[in-house]
Amino acid sequence: MIRPSVEELTQNGKYNRYVLCIAISKCARMVIDEYVEQRDMAEKLIANKETDKSIASMLRRDVRDDKPVKTAINRLYNGEFRIVDSSLPSD
Repeated sequence: MIRPSVEELTQNGKYNRYVLCIAISKCARMVIDEYVEQRDMAEKLIANKETDKSIASMLRRDVRDDKPVKTAINRLYNGEFRIVDSSLPSD
């Protein structure tokens, strides 16, 4: 069983699966960009000998350990990301 379910992610029919797929792919791209930025910063610190930590220890755990799509789904479900659909009437 996939958690959270598609029904939970679409907020019980508020969004269709196409909108959900597009939103998750955009969020996943943002997660990838965040990973790249964190890794670049960690590599610079190591190259300048400003730290003796490993690269992995300087990256956020969710970005480092999980796949970008899984992280995007969790962030969307937890409310860190929000779907903005202009075809829906505003509340």
